[in-house]
Amino acid sequence: MKPEMRRIGAHVSAAGGVQNAPLNAIEIGAKAFAFFTKNQRQWKSKALTTEQIDGFLANMEKGGFRPEDVLPHDSYLINLGHPEIEAREKSVNAFIDELQRCKQLGLVYLNFHPGSHLRKIEEEACLDLIAESINYALDQTSDVIAVIENTSGQGSNLGYRFEHLAHIIDKVEDKSRIAVCLDTCHTFTAGYDLRTRETYDETMNAFDEIVGFEYLKGMHINDSKPGLGSRVDRHHSLGKGELGLDPFNFIINDDRIKDIPLVLETIEPAIWPEEIQMLYGMMGKQ
Repeated sequence: MKPEMRRIGAHVSAAGGVQNAPLNAIEIGAKAFAFFTKNQRQWKSKALTTEQIDGFLANMEKGGFRPEDVLPHDSYLINLGHPEIEAREKSVNAFIDELQRCKQLGLVYLNFHPGSHLRKIEEEACLDLIAESINYALDQTSDVIAVIENTSGQGSNLGYRFEHLAHIIDKVEDKSRIAVCLDTCHTFTAGYDLRTRETYDETMNAFDEIVGFEYLKGMHINDSKPGLGSRVDRHHSLGKGELGLDPFNFIINDDRIKDIPLVLETIEPAIWPEEIQMLYGMMGKQ
């Protein structure tokens, strides 16, 4: 397999403007990256300027990044499954704004956490609300694909079972604009083992059967501080957590996972260049 079939990078800073994100990715030797198009902890943000958009596009070209190598992440405040109408509408409007920002930047994906029931409604009702919110947001926008990230299932967060992802996808009307991002830490802490060849194959075959690899458009590559099935979301540096290095070797050499952004969200940005090189070094070494 050619190295260019693996697009490995990290979630980089966009401090000082979105145009800096591709530059920060270039600096660490990334061939893919993630970033926030606005402050992820605020509802309102200033509109992107022409200067920022032009700078972003120029720096994308400089780094040789294609639109499908970038996995922007939406605000942490958004909850598309919020049980209360007013709060859900606020989230949907913010989600639409994020989709529009991605479109302005010439990008094709927006990564998001599905939502939380806040222990006020049943899981299935919340999953239905998430799908309804996605349908509305996609209807108000064009081109950009909404990429659901699986979760650890911490608190009342949904999306930790592959069945949750399948339920949402099933209810989304435009299947061409819905996809999935698998986070290795979240997958593991949700109860899906990845540590041995056997358990990795079991987990990935279950994903294929329940969701389908055709929907996999990105991965977050993280080790995990908590153990299997802990339902706690705490990332670790590669090889320093409960997962160890084997799962990443399996991923890098899995023919079903090629040409999609593989994005580090590990906890030591200073060693991202080394982690990226280590992952590339695993190619062909099963």
